[in-house]
Amino acid sequence: MRAVIGVDSSTQSCKVLAVDAESGGILSAGSAPHPDGTSIDPALWTAALEKAWLDAGIPAVAGNDAVIGVGVAAQQHGMVALDQANVPVLDALLWNDTRSAEAAAAMRDELGPEAWIEASNVVPVASFTLSKLAWLARHEPAAADAVARVVLPHDWLNFQLSGSFSTDRSDASGTAYFNAVTNEYRTDLLQRFFGRIPELPPVLEPSGRAGFVLEKWGTPRAVLSAGAGDNAGAALGLGLKPGEIVVSIGTSGTVFTTSETPTHDPSGAVAGFADATGNHLPLLAMINSARVLAASAGMLGVDLPAFDRLAQDAEPDASGLTLLPYLDGERTPNLPGAHGSLLGMSRANMSAANVARASVLGVLNSLADALEIMESHGVRVDRVLLIGGGSKSRALRQAAASVFGVPVDVPAAREYVALGAARQAAWAATGELPEWERRIDESFEPSGEWGSEVRGRYVAARKAMYGV
Repeated sequence: MRAVIGVDSSTQSCKVLAVDAESGGILSAGSAPHPDGTSIDPALWTAALEKAWLDAGIPAVAGNDAVIGVGVAAQQHGMVALDQANVPVLDALLWNDTRSAEAAAAMRDELGPEAWIEASNVVPVASFTLSKLAWLARHEPAAADAVARVVLPHDWLNFQLSGSFSTDRSDASGTAYFNAVTNEYRTDLLQRFFGRIPELPPVLEPSGRAGFVLEKWGTPRAVLSAGAGDNAGAALGLGLKPGEIVVSIGTSGTVFTTSETPTHDPSGAVAGFADATGNHLPLLAMINSARVLAASAGMLGVDLPAFDRLAQDAEPDASGLTLLPYLDGERTPNLPGAHGSLLGMSRANMSAANVARASVLGVLNSLADALEIMESHGVRVDRVLLIGGGSKSRALRQAAASVFGVPVDVPAAREYVALGAARQAAWAATGELPEWERRIDESFEPSGEWGSEVRGRYVAARKAMYGV
């Protein structure tokens, strides 16, 4: 048996999977937490990888030279700024660190959205690496002067595993100084907004090799793959095809797909990222998803299982209740100052079950907005793959196809980011991208007219409240 190792270094934790290279079956798994916060010493990522590696028993798996490849997928956008000795000049700023919001707005205004799409196929937001570098140059000039090299979280772990830095198209496409359409760094943007051009890691092809894993990791002769950003890793783990749209319902929500052609959206709603196969990964993100369900459950004084039962007991359309779920503002649509609104209330429909159902429908309608934006940019929406913690809700699963207006599959719960990293590792090690079976727990088809009625009511409420 030959095995490959997939690493998912997310905001919250590091997960390690040992996977059968031929079947995709999970052999072992381990994990270790990352500290909370929006900035971190990159050495803590290394420590978490070491712990998760041991927790998964990788040295034992590799004892007979069975491990042929290792791959890393990680949170995107994080700024890891290093000096000449590869020591961080300050803690890495993560994607969710918003201190660079003012810098991002100034960058957008200086060039204009159309010019940014031409340059990097994204419009700067606080998450992106270049926005953070612009903040660093302005607010920490001494640290900025010490920067010799800038890498991303997965590039840092590639260095820990192989002794050299490297990146890939999917992760580089989230920096705002790499163009995934032309596959070139835009160092002129670094010069303009950071004031200098640090050394950048080489951008490897999806099937490329970053090197060999160092002996200290106990996997003799294992190849290290190019790696990927987390969403591209999930797409690879799912075996995503054009026309299939991933709707991931976690603390926040993401909607993405793989496409042979890039999308160009000057509004910035659709990010023009790359995937991990050589294609593109148009993606939309929203702030409010599964935590809307948790907040509603808390308001009703029930736990999540009881909340889900309430939502299933209500009428499909929540008897006319409509929730705009912008509890923490929103990114899609861009409404940072918005609040949640419960509309259509009457004495007849103000029940706990209807409020629970309206919360589920509000989350689904918000995600349906993203699907419609995706379609408006020429992206096929044939079928939705529903993943993430929120997809465990029975009420949400059953309603999704009717609200989205397309068939919905719910894949078996797996660590798809780590699985995608392992699949890429097999590609790098063998020269062939393996086809691993995708397991589907449930499938749903749109049913009845209530879904389109609920959708129309939601869109009308959104336009009436916010004009978008």
